[in-house]
Amino acid sequence: MAFMRVSDYTYKLPEERIAQFPPKVRGTSRLLVLDSTTGAIEHRNYRNFVTYLHPGDVVVLNDTKVIKARLLATNSLGQPRELLLLEDHHNTNLKRRKVMYRGRIRLGEVLTVHDTALTVESVLVGGMAEVSCARNLLELANLEGAVPLPPYIHRSATADDIKRYQTVFAKEPGSVAAPTASLNFTHQLEQELIQQGVCIAYLTLHVGLGTFLPIRSDDVEEHVMHSEYFVIPKKTTEVLQNAHINRSNIVAIGTTVARTLEFSAEEILDRPAHDISGEADIFIYPEYKFKLVGPLLTNFHAPRSTVLMLAAARAGWHSLSRAYEEAIAEEYAFLSYGDSMLIL
Repeated sequence: MAFMRVSDYTYKLPEERIAQFPPKVRGTSRLLVLDSTTGAIEHRNYRNFVTYLHPGDVVVLNDTKVIKARLLATNSLGQPRELLLLEDHHNTNLKRRKVMYRGRIRLGEVLTVHDTALTVESVLVGGMAEVSCARNLLELANLEGAVPLPPYIHRSATADDIKRYQTVFAKEPGSVAAPTASLNFTHQLEQELIQQGVCIAYLTLHVGLGTFLPIRSDDVEEHVMHSEYFVIPKKTTEVLQNAHINRSNIVAIGTTVARTLEFSAEEILDRPAHDISGEADIFIYPEYKFKLVGPLLTNFHAPRSTVLMLAAARAGWHSLSRAYEEAIAEEYAFLSYGDSMLIL
């Protein structure tokens, strides 16, 4: 492998290039198109995505729904503490849940969210803890929680974020971060794709703790990916099998879709169509050979991140880094609320 160190997958991201707000109108973001074979770059708009697809191609979207997972609490001294509820799909006790926290907390102390008491049951490594409550914590989050905007968005969530930090097709609650590549996907774009003979298919992957965890080792192969729960319905499996047989493009909208498809590729291709579910923990980095995913529509990612390395696996690091340099020079907006890139 040409690059085996995490530190090889980096670039200088100016602070002013990080989008702090979504575009005023959904779907009006810019689109950098990168041909991974030739390295050629085009500057287009997100709505031009349809012009790069053909009848029979399949566009796969993640229909997860972001929960209002950010809880603002106070301790007995009135000091503010912040809790982020984490995904936990194996936990049937809805009154107890793991959280990430900001501020100092202690085992056994009671925190208050509005008029509701939460008890710290355990303090774990990596800025995590487990809390309990007399009421359903997901219901509490829905009533009193806030949109869990990423830490590089330096502002509090607004009422507008409740709508904009959510895709237009969000259906299955469970994520603590949005599948951001499709935040600019619109119903109009969906109709244009269908009219062109492109099939739209859905899967669910609940974006979780792995989105927030840094890569702690510089050795790529030492990084352990956090698993995220996913479901691929039988209907989608059938569509993917037919596309593969017909050699049509399977287009992943975002790295969450790409990870889910590649993690499940053998089960999709080698068995009769069926519902597939599980915990995806695949770490995709350069020299990985994609089994299902063709074109990838994705955002511009942070330096030294697993999602940047996935994009590098699809585009080639040399071409991707050059495209990022050009995007910065052309003043593209980066990260969650930013512009997008289509890797062909």
